[in-house]
Amino acid sequence: MEKSAMPITNPRLPEKRYQIFISSTYSDLLEERRAVMDAILDLKCFPSGMEMFPAVDMEQFEYIKQIIDESDYYVLVLAGRYGSTAPDGISYTEKEYDYAKSRNIPVTALVYRDIEQLPQGKCEKKEDKQRKLLAFRSKVMEGRLCTFWDSPDNLKYELSRSLKAAFEQYPRRGWVRNIERCSVEMDGNLEK
Repeated sequence: MEKSAMPITNPRLPEKRYQIFISSTYSDLLEERRAVMDAILDLKCFPSGMEMFPAVDMEQFEYIKQIIDESDYYVLVLAGRYGSTAPDGISYTEKEYDYAKSRNIPVTALVYRDIEQLPQGKCEKKEDKQRKLLAFRSKVMEGRLCTFWDSPDNLKYELSRSLKAAFEQYPRRGWVRNIERCSVEMDGNLEK
């Protein structure tokens, strides 16, 4: 019997998946960041954030810019802290936001509803950082639709809803599995 090649194909259309950069302060929003990652994974997308950064011999913000450039969407979670600052006095979170905007990456901004209601441990203690946080919040909310949240569960829901809308309104390249036709050779000499 002759050998024949039979192509095996997947009848499903390839699903597009997106890489989504998560930007926020860190230690005060651990639970919230987990909710954000869960929402992104539930949408079958790839989260990207500081939790996944390796130890590389590169200036911190240069590495962050590379990851933002590779991302399809940018998510900002803003609550009661301005965050750690770069040598220029601007927080890394604000620098990430500015950079994503400059690269025309669609931004989904989720802002804590009422920072006065946050526990003290989740708020800035220094007056200069409080001022910078309020200015940053104003910048983020000016001229754009923002979503407000007040709990990790609410944040997860609002992010899912917002990202689905962003996927429709601002489609991006994303990732599609490389589905190659493969062939299986049928050997007529096999008896089983």
